Amino acid sequence: MLDDNIKGQLTAYLERLKHPIELVANCDDSSGGIEMRELLADITACSAMVSLREDASLNRTPAFGIAKPGEAPRVTFAAVPMGHEFTSLVLALLQVGGYPPKVEPDIIEAIQALDQPLEFEVFMSLSCHNCPDVVQALDMLAALNPRVRTTVVDGALFQEEVERRDIMAVPMVFLNGQMFSSGRMSIEEILARLDTNSGEREAAKLNAQAPFEVLIIGGGPAGAAAAVYAARKGIRTGVVAERFGGQTLDTLAIENYVSVLETNGPKFAADLEAQVRQYGVDIMNMQRVERLIPATEAGGYIQLHMQNGGVLRSRSVVLSTGARWRNVNVPGEQEYRNKGVAYCPHCDGPLFKGKQVAVIGGGNSGIEAAIDLAGVVAHVTVFEFAPDLKADAVLVNKLRSLSNVTVHTNAQTTEITGDGARVNGITYTNRVSGESQHVALEGVFVQIGLVPNTEFLKGTLDLTRFGEIVIDDKCHTSVPGVFAAGDVTTVPYKQIVVAAGEGAKAALSAFDHLIRTPVPVDMAA
Repeated sequence: MLDDNIKGQLTAYLERLKHPIELVANCDDSSGGIEMRELLADITACSAMVSLREDASLNRTPAFGIAKPGEAPRVTFAAVPMGHEFTSLVLALLQVGGYPPKVEPDIIEAIQALDQPLEFEVFMSLSCHNCPDVVQALDMLAALNPRVRTTVVDGALFQEEVERRDIMAVPMVFLNGQMFSSGRMSIEEILARLDTNSGEREAAKLNAQAPFEVLIIGGGPAGAAAAVYAARKGIRTGVVAERFGGQTLDTLAIENYVSVLETNGPKFAADLEAQVRQYGVDIMNMQRVERLIPATEAGGYIQLHMQNGGVLRSRSVVLSTGARWRNVNVPGEQEYRNKGVAYCPHCDGPLFKGKQVAVIGGGNSGIEAAIDLAGVVAHVTVFEFAPDLKADAVLVNKLRSLSNVTVHTNAQTTEITGDGARVNGITYTNRVSGESQHVALEGVFVQIGLVPNTEFLKGTLDLTRFGEIVIDDKCHTSVPGVFAAGDVTTVPYKQIVVAAGEGAKAALSAFDHLIRTPVPVDMAA
């Protein structure tokens, strides 16, 4: 199961175990059970601190748990956790074995303070690059708190259960048998959902912050670059972000960032955050800004009013809030979101194995998604509003070569239909004939581009009709002291390397603004 190189690395990792652990197995003779038995044998061979015992009482077969000797498993894998999830397995082994996780002390304190029995089930797919963050967060909860149990389920291995429970997107999390969340969540987000008083405490922390000299909104490549360049000037720098990493967290492969031959989105995001933290930047994660008040209206400082009621002040601000997936905005899209309507073919594609699906969008992202899905599903139907597909010719040629793909151009999607529980088709209008038609489907993947995250700025500074922040060649916005960078702006070519360069430029412009602007009285004191 594991090659010699991986076995060597695993042996080195398992030397960090603080106490023995048991692998508690319930394997059958299915292909998954045979693979699982081989994997467990390889793990136990890597460390004398790891033992293996059989236990048919586990709820699913095949499955295995990780436990302290004599205890019931806190973390269970109803999966053969290879691919993206192998790191999750290694971390679970270490953390159940007493090796401390690399998180802030207040996170560990919050986990250990959970005082109710919590039984988590997280459904994932081995090809999903969003799933490991959720799996690792929930495994950490179970490893650090004896009241918590986490079971990680590979949807492809338990397809009957996936069908029965109407799981049509991953990661999907259930808590004590009830739906808890769908999609990527950080450990901070999970804890906030479990602790209803966290918002008030976070607001109090924000209100107690001293004024910043540069405050960056958004933690993607533009925001991270701005933070590094500002902090290197020796000035007080902070980052407010809903999730550090931004869109890169939803990116599978990155192969065009200068000096980085190849990486993946989540690793790239982790590297961004590590570099920003190295410079002592105050990162305030899981924070949403509701309103920006210019310094001219707020008595010397720009004010950021947060969703939780907190207020931050700064002499300058860099807006790098990025963009998000654009919705089709037709009846049925929101009703059937995660019930057949999906936005990430890499994450959710395996759940539609052997089924009829559609891709809405004929640009590069849409055609790439269709090509990817064609290798998994029974048939893909592409709907494009324009007369021709807009993707690069090489992608279109590849798509045309596939026998299980149908393309409809001049097709205006008017409704995503369903039976009340899940998607069952798309209704579209032929823009040439005016005829309305319906195509029976079991899944719809929306791939029609991005929309900038600027709703909270309307009426505050100049935006284009598309919602992009208008900037000049030095990243100035229409509000003095407020700069902007990345996908949220009018700069063309929404690429990671472009965003990073613009973030650096915005920080340098903010510093130039600071040295030419009087310091407010309370900061000068």
